[in-house]
Amino acid sequence: MLLFVLDLFISRVSHLTLESISYQIPETLEMVKKRVPEWLNSSMWSTPPPTSDTLRFSAAPYVPEPLSPPPLPVVVSPPDPPPPPPPHPQRTHDSRANHNDATTSSSSSSSSSSSSSSSSPEDISRQTQFLTELSRKVIDVRELRRIAIEGIPDALGIRSVVWKLLLGYLPTDRALWLSELAKKRSQYKHLKENHLVTPSEITRRMYNSDTVSYEIDNPKCESRRLLSRSEIMHGEHPLSLGKTSIWNQFFQDTDIIEQIERDVKRTHPDIHFFSGDTQFAKSNQGALKNILILFAKLNPGIRYVQGMNEILAPLFYVFKNDPEEENSASAEADTFFCFVELLSGFRDNFCQKLDNSVVGIRSTITRLSKLLKEHDEELWRHLEVTTKVNPQFYAFRWITLLLTQEFSFSDSIHIWDTLLSDPEGPQETLLHICCAMLILVRRRLLAGDFTSNLKLLQNYPSINISHLLYVANKLRVQSA
Repeated sequence: MLLFVLDLFISRVSHLTLESISYQIPETLEMVKKRVPEWLNSSMWSTPPPTSDTLRFSAAPYVPEPLSPPPLPVVVSPPDPPPPPPPHPQRTHDSRANHNDATTSSSSSSSSSSSSSSSSPEDISRQTQFLTELSRKVIDVRELRRIAIEGIPDALGIRSVVWKLLLGYLPTDRALWLSELAKKRSQYKHLKENHLVTPSEITRRMYNSDTVSYEIDNPKCESRRLLSRSEIMHGEHPLSLGKTSIWNQFFQDTDIIEQIERDVKRTHPDIHFFSGDTQFAKSNQGALKNILILFAKLNPGIRYVQGMNEILAPLFYVFKNDPEEENSASAEADTFFCFVELLSGFRDNFCQKLDNSVVGIRSTITRLSKLLKEHDEELWRHLEVTTKVNPQFYAFRWITLLLTQEFSFSDSIHIWDTLLSDPEGPQETLLHICCAMLILVRRRLLAGDFTSNLKLLQNYPSINISHLLYVANKLRVQSA
């Protein structure tokens, strides 16, 4: 993981210097520091003061008890619920649930106990609330966002449908769902057929097409002769270096494809859904690979950047675990279009040419720094002035990977429920969550030096995710 982080960081921000985002220290001692709000001084918002042991990181830090990972999708029949919306006419538990290990090995026992226990009345009430909204002829997206921001139930495939609605993949008119899904899935099939083929396959198709035409024109000819060298077009020759040569483009894509294959194999190695020697895991890896290669080919300005696989994984996991068989079988196509839509709001963070622009990753990190200064100037001054912890050292990964590497997979999905529910786009919510992450460990940061603070922020401790999201929302309300 450390090698991955260093590789990702060095490749993108090696040209950014510490001085490029430094802040001038006020020379007048009479400047009045903005104090952190009193509500954040409560002991319930922060971890306890660090001890010598925690500063040396020789023992696990004391943190609030984290939430148990969400249970695997199970069938729960709420009392008299409205009819479930298409494409979920049947809510049956699929046999694939045996493969759906969304927890790490350290939390497997907790997940098992959660899955075996029956849903609480509160869970059933939440499910009924979502099913009611999803059963309307025309979905009220504003109301759906309001209830989804607090978290989406894991059961009944609800999250799969809600995420597709929030990302604009499904129209608000339920009557159009089936036709729209059929059109998109057919479109994805054609994209794969046209772009995920080798030049040899393209040449073979062209040859077969010419053969058919030749035999039609010459019905008495028993077989078509082989092409002579002079008849092979320049762009179809494997040694051609022309820009329009399909072989030249193929060789240029090889490096990216090999990088994608390596990254896909490293995606969540502790989760059986993504890794292992089972046919199920290999099939899922193949789907991730297809999506990333296709995205790179269709977006030459960005291509593929390390870390995109981590953003893709939660989407594919949620859609693949849809209990409706047809939706699960089409998870690859659905994930591709939702991935494109999600990345459209963050694509500038992956474009190195825009790093120094007002929309690039450097500008986004600077916004986080200003946000921290606005809400907790004491902590901001200690981090960036006293200990000189450059925000790029930790926030680069937080922002570009949408916090998928800072928390468990199940907690990341919970956070994404909130990110995708923001009507203004995920980025503003993401920055406030990052700011809340800093404030929630402020006591340890204020007592730490450069080394201990950097280690803490690059290995963020486990916390209660609902509590984190509550603080982030309160910060955003104050900023409004």
